[in-house]
Amino acid sequence: MSAQPATGHRAADSRRWWALAVIAIAQLMIVLDITIVNIALPSAQKDLGISDANRQWVITAYTLAFGGLLLLGGRLGDLFGRKRVFIVGLLGFALASAIGGGATGAPMLFAARALQGAFGALLAPSALGLLSTTFSDPRERSTAFGIFGAIAGGGAAIGLLLGGLLTEYLNWRWCLFVNTPIAIATAFAAFSILTSDHVAKGRRVKLDLPGAFLGCGGLLAIVFGTSEAVSRGWVDWLVLGSLGLGALLLVVFVLVERRTEHALLPLHIVGERNRGGAALSVGLAMVGMFGLFLFLTYYLQVIKHFSPVMSGVSFLPMTAAIVISSTGFAARLMTRVPSRNLIGPGLLLAGAAMAWLTQMKVDSPWAGMVLPAELLLGFGMGLVFMPAMSLATLGVAPNEAGAASATINSAQQVGGSVGTALLNTIAASATATYLATRIAGNPQVQAEGAVHGYVVATWVAMGILLTAALIAFLMINHRPAPGEATGEAVPGAAGAGAATAGAPAKAGAVTPGQRQRAS
Repeated sequence: MSAQPATGHRAADSRRWWALAVIAIAQLMIVLDITIVNIALPSAQKDLGISDANRQWVITAYTLAFGGLLLLGGRLGDLFGRKRVFIVGLLGFALASAIGGGATGAPMLFAARALQGAFGALLAPSALGLLSTTFSDPRERSTAFGIFGAIAGGGAAIGLLLGGLLTEYLNWRWCLFVNTPIAIATAFAAFSILTSDHVAKGRRVKLDLPGAFLGCGGLLAIVFGTSEAVSRGWVDWLVLGSLGLGALLLVVFVLVERRTEHALLPLHIVGERNRGGAALSVGLAMVGMFGLFLFLTYYLQVIKHFSPVMSGVSFLPMTAAIVISSTGFAARLMTRVPSRNLIGPGLLLAGAAMAWLTQMKVDSPWAGMVLPAELLLGFGMGLVFMPAMSLATLGVAPNEAGAASATINSAQQVGGSVGTALLNTIAASATATYLATRIAGNPQVQAEGAVHGYVVATWVAMGILLTAALIAFLMINHRPAPGEATGEAVPGAAGAGAATAGAPAKAGAVTPGQRQRAS
């Protein structure tokens, strides 16, 4: 009699870890796609005859759809079942990638990238929501979120490497084609491995259409405005109008959601200090991280004359540092120390990386200047992403996990978009000011001016990361329950620990993780 439960428990454990593999592959594909196309863009522009004015739409079309539709995508998972939405997102992403890889002109490529972003907005919150509901045991949860956080932090750097390899040795189209077989295989695996959470038609609540229009419209306008600021500048009427419209729509969104019975984003999700602090910390962290990718990519290729492949390879130490920090340190410490004691120091380490890069010169060696900064940023971000993503869904009711997941994903997307536009504008302005008083036609002076712009923007990124660290220390107060590190948490204490990150589950309720273990 005793052997049967043990066997069932091992089978359940095995199923959960296979589910993690499926979710991790999907998340890696999403993160990769944000950066992999950057390396392929020059080749795609030349092949399809895209003008300099329009080339940004290869990136912007994706970020607009992805950032603007995340809240809706998260809520659809809550209403129709995250497994179903996850699979639809994977198949749609595969189709959009195939269309983009076979694009015969600029409009077809732009449309395919927008489709990728839309299906990514279905996929990303469903992935995080599935992870949250699959792993309820504290020790397993810390391990799972450690792996997930490592992918979220390091996937962008892997995308730069993979984009360089595919573009240099195959063709830019493979930067898009590569998603199709991976997404289809992952969808089939998800269908057989993931536990069904289908919501019966009679039990579904109405979709908050006014909230969807206001929330998604506000995010879309802000992402569009910040993207246009890269080429138009921050004082352009279209940029200011888009940002103002986005802010207005989000204010009205909050007012509407306060009075809506079935809100697209229940305000208590972001109103709770731990989830709110985690979202703010991650959003600001993405400003610095995307700023680093932007400047180091240009620095390595334009100033140091690295090839696309070598540029990608040079980011691998940071990826390794993120993986080691997230899975080796943060995952072990998350059940032992308060969350802010991981997130705050992690952001301080990232700020130290930026401080190191402010000493960058045209002739600075990669090993002596870039490598230490990459390692500091990697170790820091590894401590940030995993506990922040865990806090984003900790204590949230299963029917709201998608909305909570969309919130942290939106913070990442908007933070990355704003950071890229803001820091790029600051760098360009500082470079122009530097060259105005010097012989701008001299190649050495041009290189010095470019590096000067990177350094000025890096100072700003450092200030933003230090602000994020302060927010984390002041807002986040979640502590692991006594005994959580050994899996012997006191029942009452465990409930209290969950309550610090949201409303505790009703007495007698069975969590999805418990249902899965029972199966």
